[in-house]
Amino acid sequence: MLVVDGLNVIGSRPDGWWRDRARAKRALVELLRSHAQRAGEPLVVFFDGRPIELAPSSAPVEVRFAPGGRDAADDAIVAFLRAAPPGTDARVVTSDAALARRARALGAAVEPAGAFRRRLEEE
Repeated sequence: MLVVDGLNVIGSRPDGWWRDRARAKRALVELLRSHAQRAGEPLVVFFDGRPIELAPSSAPVEVRFAPGGRDAADDAIVAFLRAAPPGTDARVVTSDAALARRARALGAAVEPAGAFRRRLEEE
């Protein structure tokens, strides 16, 4: 299972995403949907903040929002990993060192956000 720190992936490239965060989130979700369809791997993406409207899709991507301020998505990712059934093979996409440490302590592999984003855009 792939678990994505959404804002961390978005922020891996300074392309003006901060001017329209909702648009940046929608664009990432579309890239993740395409990836999930090709890879056939369950995927969950977490974002800090309030939910936004997303286009419906049958792609196997679950989008979760973590209101509550800074690092709320990090805490939600850790809670998600803790609640996963034993033996779940999880890979967390983030370049946040604290989140990476917490995820590894729970047995997850970690992939850097920038490398993952480049791979998404090349697919």
